[in-house]
Amino acid sequence: GVDYFDDYLVHNLNSGFYDNIVTPYHIFEILSEYKKEGKIKHLGFSVHDAPEFLERILNEHPEVEFVQIAFNYYDYSAAWVQSKKCYDIIRRHGKLVNIMEPVKGGMLANPPESVQKILKDAEPEMSVASWAIRFAAHLEGIITVLSGMSNVEQMQDNLSYMKDFKGLSAAEEATLKQAQEALAKIPL
Repeated sequence: GVDYFDDYLVHNLNSGFYDNIVTPYHIFEILSEYKKEGKIKHLGFSVHDAPEFLERILNEHPEVEFVQIAFNYYDYSAAWVQSKKCYDIIRRHGKLVNIMEPVKGGMLANPPESVQKILKDAEPEMSVASWAIRFAAHLEGIITVLSGMSNVEQMQDNLSYMKDFKGLSAAEEATLKQAQEALAKIPL
């Protein structure tokens, strides 16, 4: 019952799906036509693959406007996700970023006790989850942070620190660096 989509996202691009479905069926070309017709306002995709693959898509499809990636302070430099590298590639291409997994499926809302202590000692009034979401939201070019919530209290918590969001201070960034280092020492 709508005339157009504000944001249209091609979900879950990985090399197999991209090479076997998206490319041979000209998905981006079709969606670009829909955009020209006004049926799509903003075109993007989510990527679940290596940074080199992300670079390939952005080189082949400069018409996209945003990319959705998994991004959180645990995976920021992790070899298995490389979210910082992906973020850097997206921004170098001048695209905007949607964030998924800012609290890593809830793990960063309830991290190990040593990590909780670091965060609570720094800002006792802030929830532990707020650190993860604020980290995901603080960089340039972030347009959406998709935070899974299980109840109204979690939603109210998210709204409380995102309403007038100003980014992280240098002290807050240093605290998160300590949390990253503490997490790196714990086998999860």
